[in-house]
Amino acid sequence: VSWVREHAAKCRRVASVCTGAFLLAASGWLDGRRVVTHWTRCEQLAQQHPRLQVEPNPIFINDGPVWTSAGVTAGIDLALAMVEADLGRTMALDVARQLVVFLKRPGGQSQFSVTLSLQKEGNRFDELHAWISENLSKDLGIPTLANQAGMSERSFVRHYRADTGQTPARAIEQIRVETARRLLSDTGVPIKRVAVQCGFGSEETLRRSFLRAIGVTPQAYRERFSVSAAADPIMP
Repeated sequence: VSWVREHAAKCRRVASVCTGAFLLAASGWLDGRRVVTHWTRCEQLAQQHPRLQVEPNPIFINDGPVWTSAGVTAGIDLALAMVEADLGRTMALDVARQLVVFLKRPGGQSQFSVTLSLQKEGNRFDELHAWISENLSKDLGIPTLANQAGMSERSFVRHYRADTGQTPARAIEQIRVETARRLLSDTGVPIKRVAVQCGFGSEETLRRSFLRAIGVTPQAYRERFSVSAAADPIMP
């Protein structure tokens, strides 16, 4: 810890991979910064170091001269982002090809899927979440969801928040955004049709949800992270 504290002050950039964030945190180098570590240790990191702004979702975070990554493989994404920041996207793509990986995952990508994050052992709403994922273009208001869950509307809202930690509306928006991201990166479906398929109704509603959730527009996301735009298949 003393070594890190001494040498980090002399470096242009400091980074940690996975639970290496605990070492940087112990040195005080992460105080007041946005950081991430492996999702299974985010709560522990936040409890042990309350001066940190721990965010459990991103695969890596760059806050000033400090970079932190979620897990070991996310460290590769972090390193490629560093190469791109210093030497440009062309060089980062060349490095990615040499490593036989894709240069396509932004730091804001989630460590795990929304549907999986909503699942807990014994969660009574797992089947509902699966149904929601298959019916995103339908009316998913409280009456519909409560009926699907076989509960009264008031009871459904109360128990859903207690079991998942968020409102049904927030969970549905997250599932819709996640599905839209997958369509934008993996298919050539027009953005307007993506909005309809995912239940946003209009392209503008999709755009607002995207900006709120990941800080970029659907068009910008597709331009950078689609299979065709982000990287050619890396195998020779």
